[in-house]
Amino acid sequence: MSNKKILILPGDGIGNEVMAEVLKIIDWMEKTKSMSFDISERLVGGAAYDKEGNSISDETMQIALDSDAVLFGAVGGSKWDNVEREKRPEAALLRLRKDLDLFANLRPAVVLDALAESSTLKLDLVKGLDILIVRELTSGVYFGQPRGISKISDTESKAIDTQVYTTSEIERVSRVAFDLAKLRRNKVSSAEKSNVMETGLFWRNIVTDLHKKEYASVNLEHILADNCAMQLVRYPKQFDVILTDNLFGDLLSDTAAMLTGSLGMLPSASLGPLKENGSRAAMYEPVHGSAPDIAGQSKANPLAMVMSFAMMLKYSFDMQEDSKLVEKAVQNVLLKGLRTADIKDGAKKIISTKEMGDAVIQELKILSGN
Repeated sequence: MSNKKILILPGDGIGNEVMAEVLKIIDWMEKTKSMSFDISERLVGGAAYDKEGNSISDETMQIALDSDAVLFGAVGGSKWDNVEREKRPEAALLRLRKDLDLFANLRPAVVLDALAESSTLKLDLVKGLDILIVRELTSGVYFGQPRGISKISDTESKAIDTQVYTTSEIERVSRVAFDLAKLRRNKVSSAEKSNVMETGLFWRNIVTDLHKKEYASVNLEHILADNCAMQLVRYPKQFDVILTDNLFGDLLSDTAAMLTGSLGMLPSASLGPLKENGSRAAMYEPVHGSAPDIAGQSKANPLAMVMSFAMMLKYSFDMQEDSKLVEKAVQNVLLKGLRTADIKDGAKKIISTKEMGDAVIQELKILSGN
């Protein structure tokens, strides 16, 4: 069996610090669980721009295409605010998503018992919360053409962004949502703006037709995206899987993220289409950004990065038990009261990024008997 090829892209800011803790877990797994990963590490984001002149090089992109999965840290920072748009740190993410055809973004929002009181919502609204947002990631207004800013006259300019979706683009991300719902609580809430947008009405019709033809056993409801945002903070437990487009998915997933109390706890996965061999291109990353204000201070919470690695084990390598082992180790660390600054919530002792990573390793050893 060939080694599993993983491309490591730490990025900028705290991306390097949180990725280092995942690399320790990979090293531990290779030494104790008779498995082997083929690891490549490259620059991305602002770090790549500084050394290579672009936020992601063609060589790095080719390695990504040749890898089984990409593990991504975080990019960005005010240092690169004035860089031309196509070379800015965030452009690397867009290129990875587009070139790898990562059309389905999975954003879980899970409230662990140990952190239920960290949420800004009342305990009874969030305890036990488990939502999965499936966001279409490679089309819509972020990629539609025409786009740009142009002058109309000496005193007037205009800006254009174009929202475009095709039947196949909606169908393939909908299938991911329906398939995942069948493994969960069997409910999909499809969010759009069919009342005011042609693409919203089109989205609703395509999802309805696909549901009728292929997924009639799954419970489907349609909800306007603005109402969905309101319901997420009113009574979030009504949702199981939320299916939505690129723009609304960007907004709704960040709203759902804060139900958990900290962006530092949330992983994500972006999946491409199934290949003939049953595999698919995939990228895994924490929801949080590069947090340049705390970079280099070992204050960052590495658990979202660790949980992203757990998602990689689950979705890319079908290593279900190992994925559960990592998730359980994270839960046990939190149950013991260990906290980084972002989730301190009255904790007596705040630990560093490295200490949190070491604590996860220790729990892995206990759980596995190694």
